[in-house]
Amino acid sequence: MAYTADTASLSIQNVIRVLEGRWKLVILFQLFGGRVQRFSDLERAIPGVSQKMLIQQLRQLEADGVVTRIVHPQVPPKVEYHLTAWGQSLCPALDALLVWAETAPAEQRARLISEGQ
Repeated sequence: MAYTADTASLSIQNVIRVLEGRWKLVILFQLFGGRVQRFSDLERAIPGVSQKMLIQQLRQLEADGVVTRIVHPQVPPKVEYHLTAWGQSLCPALDALLVWAETAPAEQRARLISEGQ
């Protein structure tokens, strides 16, 4: 597509709305690489997230076509999540942002890059 400054700005704002939310990027990184995670596994892997917030963020990602939710018909219910192909294709874009942040001047880089935590 040929973007103008206005259409590029609006499109990026729309894209960022898909990713905004305190836990969405953490969820994505838990699912990258084709990983399939049960809800309880995600809950354990993301300390500090409430069950309500995790459900909300996963549902938004699902509605936006980034995550697929699989409900297995059994008792107790087994619910698994994985990235759609489109969601998985986001990984190189996020990697590119990390590489970009690594090129920042030292003062900004220290605020951007988390090392060894």
